[in-house]
Amino acid sequence: MTAIGFLYPGHSAEDDYPRMEALLADAEVRLPLVHTDIGTDAHRVDALLEMGSADRLAAGVEELRLSGAEAVVWACTSASFVFGWEGAHEQVRTLAATAGLPASSTSFAFAHAVRKLGVTRVAVAATYPDDVAELFRTFLKSAGAEVVSTRGSGVITAAEVGTWGREEVLALARAGDHPDAEAVLLPDTALHTAAHLTELEAELGKPVLTANQVTVWEGLRLADRRVRAAALGALFAG
Repeated sequence: MTAIGFLYPGHSAEDDYPRMEALLADAEVRLPLVHTDIGTDAHRVDALLEMGSADRLAAGVEELRLSGAEAVVWACTSASFVFGWEGAHEQVRTLAATAGLPASSTSFAFAHAVRKLGVTRVAVAATYPDDVAELFRTFLKSAGAEVVSTRGSGVITAAEVGTWGREEVLALARAGDHPDAEAVLLPDTALHTAAHLTELEAELGKPVLTANQVTVWEGLRLADRRVRAAALGALFAG
């Protein structure tokens, strides 16, 4: 049994993780999750820098160690890429040292997943305000991806994003797609997407990477586990 630990900010779409754990049941994977203190719930640079601070992440590490986690992922996109390329690396290095485990974050999960799919041109369909979405575009550029379009939705709080259902998720992906994009990225772990991955890819006719999906895949990558699960989209196709 492989256990991957996740530090998840607040309470929004954490139920994506038991859903994905169930879909990965044949692979004998556990996905224990610990909630971190979100502080101010705002897609605002100052609030995100505090949300992703070393002290807030460190507070949940011991519980994950006791769960038997073999790796840990900071399950937040915005409060990792907001630190910039070098700052996000420092964030996960500090987390790894604190946990004594391999560590990563959702932002790096997106970068690694894009490479895994072998695509170079992507579109970003974000829930965030435009200025925060632009920081994600810059992060992806540093990772070597060409972002052909970036669409923000202007949503300030994770709490609001967590209320979005199937129709809102599909509408977000459609609005953010671009004819030149080889894949579409939905970067917010507050967004429920685990139940909609195959429908999203069928609708757009291309791979779709979503925050909670890539976060789980990244944890498995850290643990050197290669798992197939058709219900989790092209990234898990093999």
